[in-house]
Amino acid sequence: MRRAWIVAIAAVGCVLSFVLLLVVGVYLVGGNVAGGGSVGLAKGSVPAAYKALVQKWGNLCPALNPALLAAQLYQESGFNPRARSAAAAEGIAQFIPGTWATHGVDGDGDGKRDVWDPDDAIPSAASYDCELARYVKDVPGDLSQNMLAAYNAGAYAVIQYRGVPPYAETRNYVKTIKTLEKSFAAPVTRLDPSKQAAGAIAYAQSKLGTPYLWGGNGTADQGGRFDCSGLTKAAYESVGITLPRVANDQYNAGPHPEREELLPGDLVFFSDDLTNSRAIRHVGIYVGGGYMIDAPRTGAVIRFDPIDTPDYFGATRVTEDGAKALPTAV
Repeated sequence: MRRAWIVAIAAVGCVLSFVLLLVVGVYLVGGNVAGGGSVGLAKGSVPAAYKALVQKWGNLCPALNPALLAAQLYQESGFNPRARSAAAAEGIAQFIPGTWATHGVDGDGDGKRDVWDPDDAIPSAASYDCELARYVKDVPGDLSQNMLAAYNAGAYAVIQYRGVPPYAETRNYVKTIKTLEKSFAAPVTRLDPSKQAAGAIAYAQSKLGTPYLWGGNGTADQGGRFDCSGLTKAAYESVGITLPRVANDQYNAGPHPEREELLPGDLVFFSDDLTNSRAIRHVGIYVGGGYMIDAPRTGAVIRFDPIDTPDYFGATRVTEDGAKALPTAV
């Protein structure tokens, strides 16, 4: 028994040393990692029920692409086909009734235009985007940004101001969706490592051995305990990045490296449905060597766990802009 403990302690020591080496090296190896870009959709970033629609209709015109359309739908409703806003905007694409009456299309060819049916609403969003792009095609500046501004503020405002109008809501809308686009796109070029990655790992490492608490945020009244997403949120908060509270929203806080491209500090996610990021149920912080630090479950403590399990979903390289762009509630 004693020998087993000695071996276990030595193993943990080796892992910790390995982590330190990887954390120090995160900036050195980042330049050799593939990722980034905007071709196709990132794994599971769009719920499986809507992926084919977004991929097809996201290529409707040059001003649009599937990742941009996905980011817009996520910003509008969080992919909720039953969403309804205080301003009476309806469905997954949040059309107001007047706009739907003139711009809704029968996307599935069943003879009905139903704002609550994603088979109609997603094609309608893409069709309306592209129609707006045609209206503002002669306006100076980036066509996609002008198109999004027209979706939010109207084409007349974009034409009047010769670009994105000086409305705080519209400018934030455009910036948010263009930033989120990177989270929904399948990377095709190098992904830079996060400057805050080492600090986030150091924070998580300082919590090793802390008992798990469902809903735990590490506050004093909770005994400093965490659940999985509470730990990752606190780790990145310690280095100045605010993440959403739940794991499936944290997935959208940046681009998505492949398994072989992981760097220490990446968030790693797990799900019983590997086609849908909205079904993610667990998250940890990757430390290298196939291991993460996570708060696994009730009765366990924050610890090192392997990531190569059948429920491994994917990873996110957290960026400050990506985290800031996430809606507070979706």
